[in-house]
Amino acid sequence: MSLLSWVVVGLVAGWIGSMIVNRRGEGLIMDILLGVVGAFVGGYLFHLFGHAGVSGINLYSIFVAAVGAAVVLVLYHVVFRRRVL
Repeated sequence: MSLLSWVVVGLVAGWIGSMIVNRRGEGLIMDILLGVVGAFVGGYLFHLFGHAGVSGINLYSIFVAAVGAAVVLVLYHVVFRRRVL
């Protein structure tokens, strides 16, 4: 995937993950960063369970990245002692 693809998937996944975990965004840059990191984490987790990871800009990849972003966001809130819900 190109850098632009990672940014687009990261932005969408980070926003979805933020809406799932704490019902508000973390800001544009933080949503992108959490989404891109979440895409890697989600891809790794899905790979562990025998499924495909992030493969491009499609709904499945956004779903995988959003799951990973939600996991990363929960860990982020645990580390920085922020309220999750």
